[in-house]
Amino acid sequence: MIAPSVLPGEWRVRPARADDLPSVLELAKLTGGGFTNLPQDEGALARRLAWSDASFARADAAPANELYLLLLEEVATGRIGGTGMVFSRVGAEWPFYSYKISTLTQTSKELDRTLRVEFLSLTSDFDGASEVGGLFLHPDLRTGGLGRLLARARYLFIAQHRARFGDRVIAELRGVMDADGNSPFWDALGAKFFGLSFPEADRFNAVHGNQFIADLMPRHPVYTNLLSEDARAAIGQPHATGRAALAMLLAEGFGFDNYVDIFDGGPTVNARIDDLKSIRGARETEVAALADGVEGPPQLVATGHLHNFQAFLSPLADAGRTLPAAVAAPLGLTPGTRIRHVDC
Repeated sequence: MIAPSVLPGEWRVRPARADDLPSVLELAKLTGGGFTNLPQDEGALARRLAWSDASFARADAAPANELYLLLLEEVATGRIGGTGMVFSRVGAEWPFYSYKISTLTQTSKELDRTLRVEFLSLTSDFDGASEVGGLFLHPDLRTGGLGRLLARARYLFIAQHRARFGDRVIAELRGVMDADGNSPFWDALGAKFFGLSFPEADRFNAVHGNQFIADLMPRHPVYTNLLSEDARAAIGQPHATGRAALAMLLAEGFGFDNYVDIFDGGPTVNARIDDLKSIRGARETEVAALADGVEGPPQLVATGHLHNFQAFLSPLADAGRTLPAAVAAPLGLTPGTRIRHVDC
């Protein structure tokens, strides 16, 4: 349930534009590192905004290698309060790598002992899936339900443009890090092969991509009992600031199938797109009227196509056919507008 402190129509989610770069850069500076989708690099962010703009403008609907960058915007002021991203197809340019946690059981009759050994295997099992990521909210806005609005708007964007996405969707969560931005998982594993600290590897990945992983990462399984205790404890655990995001993903229908990020060991969750709560439960209708005094629980509402997409909260009446005039007017909605809405 989205908290009632988010007023109807006060905030909306919309596509990013090139002139949003200063606002997005300011948000990126607040992430604290390890947030690959929102690098603290102006040039890299400018390229992501250009990539997103080209993706929204692309006529061909088949998923290839698109990034759709969405922003949380205060309607009255234009203030940018957060980011959310949808990738149409991972693994299109180079393989999308994950570690899969597996267990090997071995028995010795002579010693009368059975050992269960956990190991990590490098996989590209999610190549071809879509991805939701880049969810970041300004620290001052992390109460009142705006994070849920931003997160779930991504699913309604997928529903509005279903042919542009695959059958499955994944989400990677940032893993455990210390106060200085170091990852115990990386220090115990990746650093041994790359000669880079986690912040250095993270910056390189954010700007240049992860092809260097394909070039240098060992292909053989890694036995976790050879890693440090801190590294083992971090495997599959989200960063402290990502626990709420993980809870939202699980509530939406994602599941954890023992896949983790190759950099920091954070969890990767996945689901069938058409099974997601926000997509499965959404209904389409056409606005017939605008009225004063429309009351009731808020609905998550989406309208528009590609560059004109927007999502917001509003009560609805008459099975979604009547919108509050005070919400509709600032957003440019009129009778005849097609909307998709779902319970909060």
